[in-house]
Amino acid sequence: MATLLVKNIHTLVTMDAARRELRDAALFVRDGVIEAVGTLAEMPTQTADTVLDAAHHVVLPGLVNTHHHMYQSLTRALAQDSELFGWLKTLYPIWSRLTGEMVYVSAKLAMAELMLSGCTTSSDHLYIYPNDVRLDDEIRAAQEIGIRFHAARGSMSLGESAGGLPPDRVVEREDAILRDTRRLIEQYHDANRHAMLRVVVAPCSPFSVTRDLMREAASLARSYGVSLHTHLAENDNDIAYSVQQFGYRPGDYAEDVGWVGADVWHAHCVKLDSAEIGLFSRTGTGVCHCPSSNMRLASGIAPVRQMLDSRVKVGLGVDGSASNDAAHLLNEARQAMLLQRVGGNPAALSAREALEIATRGGAAVLNRDDIGALAPGMSADFVAFRLDTHAFAGATHDPVAALVFCASPQVDFSVINGRLVVQDGQLLTLDLPVLVEDHNRLSRHLINGE
Repeated sequence: MATLLVKNIHTLVTMDAARRELRDAALFVRDGVIEAVGTLAEMPTQTADTVLDAAHHVVLPGLVNTHHHMYQSLTRALAQDSELFGWLKTLYPIWSRLTGEMVYVSAKLAMAELMLSGCTTSSDHLYIYPNDVRLDDEIRAAQEIGIRFHAARGSMSLGESAGGLPPDRVVEREDAILRDTRRLIEQYHDANRHAMLRVVVAPCSPFSVTRDLMREAASLARSYGVSLHTHLAENDNDIAYSVQQFGYRPGDYAEDVGWVGADVWHAHCVKLDSAEIGLFSRTGTGVCHCPSSNMRLASGIAPVRQMLDSRVKVGLGVDGSASNDAAHLLNEARQAMLLQRVGGNPAALSAREALEIATRGGAAVLNRDDIGALAPGMSADFVAFRLDTHAFAGATHDPVAALVFCASPQVDFSVINGRLVVQDGQLLTLDLPVLVEDHNRLSRHLINGE
């Protein structure tokens, strides 16, 4: 079995049950699982296969990204001044030209960006399947780059002619959606602890699928014991559509179609009211907060403080690279902290609370008990940032808060499932310059319709 020792850690943020922050600490990993956390003297006496010295680092659990659309890295900085519905209507025709190769390459690029910003686990919501696109394209990318991955089989079935938002040419038949979702679960989903790959059932949104599909998708997911994910209550138009089409606010609609519970999480939830927040709290339903996307599209400020105070599970997401337009997850924690303060309360969300949302919170939202904290028995997913850099200059008296308050740095090293995947700030699992060149070529083809 492979072993790994990280020693002389300047500051170790465990996010364990006691939220301990340790100085001059050490971690010992065996076969992808954390075996010991504490001082160097408390580590196993055997010589580890790999030893990392972190005397100039702050080490923390790998960040967990709970909502993304990775293919959108191909179409950044478009529809620059649009709200959600107008933005989607601009981009749907472009995305209709996606190919399997484009989805594979864009997923790798998005995963690389996430990993370099401190992410070790990501979900992705792929809901558009034109041409030869399959969710398998993203799964292959995740397996090759080495990220822990929750592949969400999204879908759109309600085209414009039937009262939905997307053009008819990018929607699928509902029987085909359910059949392919079942295939993916049976082929790829790993329910075991420390799983590197799980499958999620994820119709896109209330304005792009039917009520029947929402109900059937929930039934299918629960028959296999997998999680459910969709968009909900993102902006005012989203609320108006829900009330007009269903006679319900989004939270009530979610309850009506069986989309509340500990196995469900919803992206955005910017416009949830107090009753809906109470519903989510009672049922254990999770929320993914996407602050940069919500600001970019002028959707509003999600009531994260109220959600946390009501004990709603809240995680963090970068959202799609065409509405963010980046995938720096540590920066997203910073944005979450700052955005909650905009209303006038400078203590509305602390730096440590933002980090907790990005780690433990994300793990809870994904319904996992093996990531998000550094303790014996947890998956060996952790990242390290160098303190002797410009980003932390003047803030080393509190390096934990500095992670969120100061300039968002790139990781110095990253370990996922006990495997070193980033070292000295460089990805070890791919050639990034070659990937960027390939990605830009495909982006030009997609945007220009070549």
